[in-house]
Amino acid sequence: MPGEGWPAGKHGMSSLPKRVREHLKELARRRETILYRDLAKELEVQPPNTIRQVADALEVLMQEDQATGAPFLAALVVSKTRNGLPAPVFFYVARMLGRFRGSDTGPDTPAYHARELESAWDYWGHLHNR
Repeated sequence: MPGEGWPAGKHGMSSLPKRVREHLKELARRRETILYRDLAKELEVQPPNTIRQVADALEVLMQEDQATGAPFLAALVVSKTRNGLPAPVFFYVARMLGRFRGSDTGPDTPAYHARELESAWDYWGHLHNR
């Protein structure tokens, strides 16, 4: 289970996915992306393993979005070292959830991400004020 065994941090792991979702919905309204480390910093995720805590929370969001048929809000979170793409785990989880058929680092990842990002911005930024 995502987050299992990881420290609760300042605000508690159980609240992290909800806090991440709210933060990302605001970014979607502005049609922005954010780096994993910046999201951890802005949400004051406490060490150790701050990026891992964020990644685990994003996996929870992806599972929730899959269950409701919503675009992956996690598409807004990108890696500095991957030229604006999410970490490979984003593509792995999308594949495990049946929404992506490519490899985690293959040539089709940029196009898939671009489509998912645009859908997430439109859905979460314009249509839903949840």
